[in-house]
Amino acid sequence: MNHILPLFIAFPLGAAFLMLILAKLWRRIGGLFAFLISLCLVIFSISNIGKEPSIYRMGNWPPPWGIVLVSDGLSTLLLLTISVIAFLVIIFSLQYMDRYTAKPKYYALFMLLVGGMNGVVLTGDFFNLFVFLEIASIASYALVAFGCEHEELEASFKYLILSGVASTFILLGIAILYSLTGTLNMADVARTIGTKGVNSAVLFCTSLFIMGFGLKAALVPFHPWLPDAHPAAPAPISAMLSGVLIKALGVYALIRLIFNVFGLSSFISSVLMVLGGLSMVVAGLLAIGQDDLKRMLAYSSISQIGYVVVGLALGTPLGIVGGLFHLMNHATFKALLFLSSGAIEYSTDTRKLSLMGGLSQRMPVTTTSATVGFLSISGVPPLNGFWSKLIIVIALVQAGHYILASVAVLVSFLTILYFMKVQRNLFFGDLPAKLAKIKEVPSLMRIALVVLAIMCLAMGLLYPLLSSTVLNPARDVLLKGTAYVQTVFGL
Repeated sequence: MNHILPLFIAFPLGAAFLMLILAKLWRRIGGLFAFLISLCLVIFSISNIGKEPSIYRMGNWPPPWGIVLVSDGLSTLLLLTISVIAFLVIIFSLQYMDRYTAKPKYYALFMLLVGGMNGVVLTGDFFNLFVFLEIASIASYALVAFGCEHEELEASFKYLILSGVASTFILLGIAILYSLTGTLNMADVARTIGTKGVNSAVLFCTSLFIMGFGLKAALVPFHPWLPDAHPAAPAPISAMLSGVLIKALGVYALIRLIFNVFGLSSFISSVLMVLGGLSMVVAGLLAIGQDDLKRMLAYSSISQIGYVVVGLALGTPLGIVGGLFHLMNHATFKALLFLSSGAIEYSTDTRKLSLMGGLSQRMPVTTTSATVGFLSISGVPPLNGFWSKLIIVIALVQAGHYILASVAVLVSFLTILYFMKVQRNLFFGDLPAKLAKIKEVPSLMRIALVVLAIMCLAMGLLYPLLSSTVLNPARDVLLKGTAYVQTVFGL
């Protein structure tokens, strides 16, 4: 029994409530507390790398009778990604959020968000998957609306409504599965489906989950909430939404169920590849015409999630590795880009590309860090984004999907195109007179940007190390499919 697993959930959820009480005594305790909890989660996630699959039985009740938390290669990869990005976002927030009031509430909601995502990643049953998904979702609604201005409230309401529709699909799918199998334990459901076979009701549940989790992941055509939520939310929350939330609540939950509970069929694989391909192309085209920096980055996120889904949906060893690697890479360079956009807005008070220019003269650290992020997401070697896109394209060619491979390459060139536009409008040219007195952002914000930029380079250069430690174990979990049953019941 792995006793560290419940701490991934208990620490952030407990901190969320405790820091609101302690904030009555010292208002700045929220940021310090969130920093320490995030640091602990990073240490826990690193210590979990390389360990054999394990479970934690709540109340020592064995599955399927009791609630279990399951740790395997896939959950280890997601926990590491969530913990590292959350830690760096907290460092950035410590000075960025000085412009906002009610900071203890911000950090409490942030911890609820992290705790909910960790719960989704670790849970071994459908009921708690839904509970943790809603904890993270509700926290994200509040964080999107944190500025309490018209734009923030409108975006949050739209996000709430569409995400509520997604939750309804997911809950309906869980209810139908429970009526079919008489259990909520994922491994037990997989065992029952394996015994009885896949029928029309199971296929209907699968379609409900694709729609529900596809909306959480902001795949086209389920994406309309994301381009509004990103510009409205504070920059650190945009980094969390794009960096890890849509992956934990959307991509991870979907592939966990598709691969390990239902089993990946050729039809489901085709559906996911179509959704991924549409996301790559449609969102990439929509990103080109955006003048709002954060809205452009939001569409870019949808496009990049398409790469992740296409790679994973292939179901081949190379495709899965490429999809998982791009998931990690996207979390890194998109967190970097959203935090860079926050730094730019912090100094200039605008997100409009047409109102800026020449920022490299006044903000050299932000310019350098953002440029690394732009190059990485565009797939320029030797940065991490190049290698994961290359692996996905090679996997598509090996599997005979030549058209989709060509689309992936063309969308990568499209990405270079619109980020060249951003570079020109932001950092080059003449500095507008009204921005002549701006200066670089505070030190903690710069530290977060520099660390993420270094990670973009390091993850590209150290791919063999990442492959052996976190990517291959996660790939093996998906390749084994419904052997997830033995992982849970054999421990």
